[in-house]
Amino acid sequence: MTASAAPTAAYTALDAGDYLSSTLTRGPWDPAHQHAGPPIALVCRAVEQAAHQHGLTHIARLTANLLRPVPIGKLIVEVMTDYVGRNAGHFSAHLMAGDKDVARFTALAQRETPLELPQELAGHPLPMAPLAPDESPAASFPFAGRQVGYADLVETRLARGKFWNGPCAVWFRLRHPLVEGEEPSPYQRVAVAADSGNGVSAILDYERYLFVNSDLTINLLRRPVGEWICLDARTCLGSDGGGLAESALYDELGFVGRATQSLAVRAR
Repeated sequence: MTASAAPTAAYTALDAGDYLSSTLTRGPWDPAHQHAGPPIALVCRAVEQAAHQHGLTHIARLTANLLRPVPIGKLIVEVMTDYVGRNAGHFSAHLMAGDKDVARFTALAQRETPLELPQELAGHPLPMAPLAPDESPAASFPFAGRQVGYADLVETRLARGKFWNGPCAVWFRLRHPLVEGEEPSPYQRVAVAADSGNGVSAILDYERYLFVNSDLTINLLRRPVGEWICLDARTCLGSDGGGLAESALYDELGFVGRATQSLAVRAR
């Protein structure tokens, strides 16, 4: 690919709800399929827009049910408002490629209200990431450099551990916009990174095994801040082909939430 043809964003907005994917979304499992992080973030963006219409500005939970691999191509996002109350709203969404649902989502959005917390709360102040981004050395995914893809979309720095070698903490920052011409929201930054928990904390050789997640749930206790998001992730595997990846999520101010992924583990 020539420099002039290099993609500059993960997606380009077409008509309302329609988007064209770039190769920056490519994942490590199949060259024709996206990493799940960018399309989850794309739906997060649409949910944010729907929630803001009701004055709900905090995305407290986003759950993605990944039905099929997401192809690199044209995508359609549809958001439904299921219920909106005074302080919270429930939303659902479909992500479609052609006439097929490739993922379905539910989300909880909340109204943000300033609150003064009591002094000396148990468990507070909340913990910080193992290292700050500027203290963490640059690191690359094992699949980086083979083809333009997710490893080019994000910059990564290692806060603890080692990529694909057990428990691991990694800072993520977008190198390119999620949608052409837009500044990604903090929630979109979290969503792009959070689906990588099973990858950064992998304990199996990805060239010999598949350990793909069929879902992702992100719970956030407050609005994230800044460009950097840290995943402190670990993977646990069962003996029946199942597994769980869990990530503690941090921004530069400290702990902000958790992400979990259900894994299907198979030999290649």
